[in-house]
Amino acid sequence: METTNWLDTLIHRFGGHEFPATAAFSAFARDTLPQEIDPIKDPDDTLMAWMEHEEFLFRTYERHIVQQRLRQGFGDDGDDVDAFISYSLSVQNRRKSRVGHAFEGHLEALFATNSLKFERSKGKGRVTENNSRPDFLFPSFSCYHDPEFPADHLIVLGAKTTCKDRWRQVLAEAHRIKRKHLITLEPAISVPQTDEMKAAHLQLVLPRVLHSSFTTTQAENLLDVTGFIDEVKNASFV
Repeated sequence: METTNWLDTLIHRFGGHEFPATAAFSAFARDTLPQEIDPIKDPDDTLMAWMEHEEFLFRTYERHIVQQRLRQGFGDDGDDVDAFISYSLSVQNRRKSRVGHAFEGHLEALFATNSLKFERSKGKGRVTENNSRPDFLFPSFSCYHDPEFPADHLIVLGAKTTCKDRWRQVLAEAHRIKRKHLITLEPAISVPQTDEMKAAHLQLVLPRVLHSSFTTTQAENLLDVTGFIDEVKNASFV
């Protein structure tokens, strides 16, 4: 479908005047993916396809909304520079915030489709030590807080589209779990950084297609999405 046709579909679905909630937009992206995918047989390609399709749809819809706002001008005379800069920053911040929430939402849909037992930190009481809120905890927060539940059956997963220095946040989010997992879409992370992650018992998870951007030695220590799902299933939750 051409961009113009997608825009017509988006306007019909969301009105064309404001951005919908990320969860609603992400669900629309999953439901309208042009290609056939199988989230159970191929979680890696499914996740990438969902993210790429949503990014295309969002940029298409964003262009339409921003163009409308630009035509209105800024301030009484339409040339208020400060108002324009403020609006520009809000556009950039929305992009950054949206992609992170979309990533977590697609992961949630992927895990649910694969019948994994998990919880996100959204909700009352879903915290670990020091009120930390890990992105995903397998199988549940209640199991985590049950001293009788074996720690080696618990898995914590942080989700960050890019790592930078924020990956260290995951290390403090669940003290009972020594080996943490972090899923990201950032390719070609430097060798010193992946060495540091490995020393801190942080297992990197990336969609399979991104593994080729790492050195051979680095790639040996990477986990793909399929492998992570298998790990969760093999944890033998009770």
